[in-house]
Amino acid sequence: MRGKNGEGIVIDLTGMNIAMASGKGGTGKTTVAVNFAWFLAYAGQQVQYLDCDVEEPNGHIFIKPSIRTSSASKVMVPVVDQEKCTSCGECGAKCQFHAIVNLPGDTLIFPGLCHSCGLCSAVCPAGAITEGTRDVGIIEQGRGVREIKFTHGILNVGETMAVPLIKKVKMERKDQFIHIVDAPPGTSCPVVATLNGSDAVIMVTEPTPFGLHDLKIVIDVARLLNIPTGVVINRDQGGYPPLSDYLETNHIPVLAVIPEDAEIARHYSRSEIILESLPNYIDTYLTLATNLEKFLGTAGNPHVRRA
Repeated sequence: MRGKNGEGIVIDLTGMNIAMASGKGGTGKTTVAVNFAWFLAYAGQQVQYLDCDVEEPNGHIFIKPSIRTSSASKVMVPVVDQEKCTSCGECGAKCQFHAIVNLPGDTLIFPGLCHSCGLCSAVCPAGAITEGTRDVGIIEQGRGVREIKFTHGILNVGETMAVPLIKKVKMERKDQFIHIVDAPPGTSCPVVATLNGSDAVIMVTEPTPFGLHDLKIVIDVARLLNIPTGVVINRDQGGYPPLSDYLETNHIPVLAVIPEDAEIARHYSRSEIILESLPNYIDTYLTLATNLEKFLGTAGNPHVRRA
């Protein structure tokens, strides 16, 4: 067993933005993400965990941060001066998101559809549209287990667009930290916004037909974004040939394999960090970190410095 503070482990991924993603919910993405963050801190790295699953963040359940700051996240929303408005219809005609409806004597704004682009105020010939703000959620920050710097966003109930808040969460990244960015499941706009700008994506999948189907879709997203991608196979039960064949055919590296283990599920249900409760899995996460470092080093990533 390794020392209490990770003596002898040499890992340097400083400054890297590592996104954790999955094609579907329930694969164990957040479990792998929080334990990988814990492992990197255990190995002596400065780690920042950013939970971008703003519609249902749950990383805090395991990181257990002491929240030190909480701030509202605002976006621009147009404000119409009805006295100046001539109901010419120019703003509504130009809005690609149908967030403006022009009626005789009235111009209606639908904030839930607005993308805060500012075009409406720019094209208004009467100068009747100004830029106001509205809250879409909050950003909380603090420190958790092993001094992991923690940041997450919480989207307001009823808010339809998560992307603006995700971008605000990502803006809180600190220099000289390894950034573990927990993405929402799936392949929708919030996932693309989370993955964009990452140095690497770790896809967590389960060896099932559903897991493979959705993994293929989200890997296509990562490839469109030109992000190096590796896979962690979670809840493995001795291999799943269709998954192995797909990964081999598409030259996608398997960074680690985590077996089906009732003990992992038991400690997960108690909101515990698996590596604290089951230290025999520390070597699994060392394999994950080492393989990721080698994979990115082979790709010539300038952030990676190997001892």
